[in-house]
Amino acid sequence: MARSGPALLLALLAAPILRADSAPEPPKEFDVKAIDAYLARQVADHGHVGLSVAIVRDGKVVLAKGYGKRSLKPAALIEPGTMFAAGSITKQFTCACVLLLAEDGKLSVRDKVSKYYPGLTRADDITLYDLMTHSAGYPDYYPLDFVDRRMEKPIPPDDLLKEYAGGKLDFEPGSRWSYSNTGFVLLGRVVEKVSGRPFAEFLRERILKPLEMTDTVFDPDPGAKGLATGHTAFALGDPELAPREAAGWIHAAGGLYTTPSDLAKWDLGLMSGKVLKPESYKLMTTQRELTDGRTRDYGCGLGVTRRRGELILRHSGAVSGFQAFNSMIPRTKSALILMANSEHQDASDLFGPLFDLLVTAQSGEDVPKVKGPPAKDAALDLLRQLQAGEVKRENLGDEYSHFLTPDRVRGAKTRLGPLDEPVRAEADPPSERGGMEVAVVHFTFKSGKKVKGLMYRTPDGKVQEFLIYKD
Repeated sequence: MARSGPALLLALLAAPILRADSAPEPPKEFDVKAIDAYLARQVADHGHVGLSVAIVRDGKVVLAKGYGKRSLKPAALIEPGTMFAAGSITKQFTCACVLLLAEDGKLSVRDKVSKYYPGLTRADDITLYDLMTHSAGYPDYYPLDFVDRRMEKPIPPDDLLKEYAGGKLDFEPGSRWSYSNTGFVLLGRVVEKVSGRPFAEFLRERILKPLEMTDTVFDPDPGAKGLATGHTAFALGDPELAPREAAGWIHAAGGLYTTPSDLAKWDLGLMSGKVLKPESYKLMTTQRELTDGRTRDYGCGLGVTRRRGELILRHSGAVSGFQAFNSMIPRTKSALILMANSEHQDASDLFGPLFDLLVTAQSGEDVPKVKGPPAKDAALDLLRQLQAGEVKRENLGDEYSHFLTPDRVRGAKTRLGPLDEPVRAEADPPSERGGMEVAVVHFTFKSGKKVKGLMYRTPDGKVQEFLIYKD
């Protein structure tokens, strides 16, 4: 949403419980054709109204495609220019607008809020940089995952700011990190005051036009041509039209509508230095240090993390009826963008494994290839063997087979057998240690109990270790 992520509550209510062997599997390696087929099957079989995806690898778009429908009533397929709500992905654009004005010498990110809104709480103590990094202390006006009664009525942005940035702070400025859309509405208004233009116009002239983002608009009218329609569902119900937040509630915190192809242009432009000067880009992609010395994995409108040694810039977004995900690998000029026009089926379940494939393919980490089934299947098979008290020792390394004494096997059967068949098995991305594939697999049982298995396999496919812990 203009919130921090997808509608998790609704996703949990609506997500079906699938047996581990019935869920469609993502590809095991980065392969565009396999990813294409996987996404098409997901839309056909698992409740997504529509998805639109772009993959950038080594500076080139290798996949840009839509799956499913942009609208159910009337039924209409996604087209190349169909625009989806980007939600909080907008925040990186908002921060870029502020930084462009700073490059122009028209403001400083260290300016106090009081320079622009002297009547707001602690305006002399809060900087624009605090707002850009969610460290100001202003309460978030949109913490829930549905459109509540307030948002059914239009609100002028300045009235919103008076109400949510004019009262008590959640914490001392700079001392904590807490996601707040309020600060980004304020940043959008600062851009308007300093530039003398509506936010949409400044964004279009300084970012969208130079990057040729022709299928991107800010805060469009609900009936505007080319927009996907957002959908929702409650408690396993059928998809229905999602209500849209009334005018004024989203603004620069999440008002962008765009396509994955256009976001790919943005990602490449940002990573290659076409949008910002090096000093601005560095500030935008540097983790925020708080007053007590702690560092949060967030820069200016962007999550800043590392995965397998790679710097990752990322953000998700959602407004009512939509989800969006965008993650970049600056070193290789690569990215994955996924947008959905339904909020009831958690699209992060698709995005995460696919982005892991891209990171693994790009990172150069030498995870050995292992003969036999994928790690999740091998771990699930061995778990079942331990539940039954009958272990196929020909599939085990000598030391693990010796470690797995008859007493240990009987004990495992006693403790694991009553858990019955797992209803879900999920594997983390594999890593390497000592020339072996290291996999962590999470198992969920019908009772709700969870365990995780740590498995080491050598390239010949033999299990050298399989230890089970509470998850």
